[in-house]
Amino acid sequence: MSRLVLVIAAHADDEALGCGGAMARHASAGDRVETVFMTDGVGSRGEGAEDARARRAMAENAARILGSAPPVFGAFPDNAMDSVPLLAVAQFVEGFVAGRRPDVVYTHHLGDLNVDHRVTGAAVMTCFRPQPGRAAPTILSFEVASSTEWQAPTAAAPFVPNWFQDVGDVFDRKLAALDAYAREMREAPHPRSRESIAALAAWRGASCGLTRAEAFMLLRRIG
Repeated sequence: MSRLVLVIAAHADDEALGCGGAMARHASAGDRVETVFMTDGVGSRGEGAEDARARRAMAENAARILGSAPPVFGAFPDNAMDSVPLLAVAQFVEGFVAGRRPDVVYTHHLGDLNVDHRVTGAAVMTCFRPQPGRAAPTILSFEVASSTEWQAPTAAAPFVPNWFQDVGDVFDRKLAALDAYAREMREAPHPRSRESIAALAAWRGASCGLTRAEAFMLLRRIG
């Protein structure tokens, strides 16, 4: 039976980096995959409307490659989401979810270095508070190369994966989606290079007996 899968990410390219393989697997299985981005991903760089439109076009192309529905975009301040009350961010997420009962939700690790990632993850957990009669999806947090692993030791929990998705047969689609974000990628040995992403997938796979995998932390599952 087809499931509804939501990907709630701060910036366009986070989804391809963090769960692009899982998205492709869901789409191939007949699940409906929908994505929302909280910011334009370029405002903090001093870039203008033309660059924001270019980033949006990249995201739409990546969605087609991964089999996701056309993405929705919020208008929160890029790399300054901590300047907005968490309630406002959670209400935006609730508006995106309204009237639907997702089966799976992917979002950011709550301890990421990037503040937008942390706020987005917290807003998702606020939106999906486990209350009677409310949607109770499986919630998984993903890692974003050049953010999750760059966080210094803090009071927040480190990213310690306990859920692995086999992406060996769809990894080419993940790489193709990242190619759609070519302007956001970097040269090796930067962690956001094709080579480093492939190495991470190989390591996550090796850690659970697979050729390639994406790793997640299970935040909530109600059986």
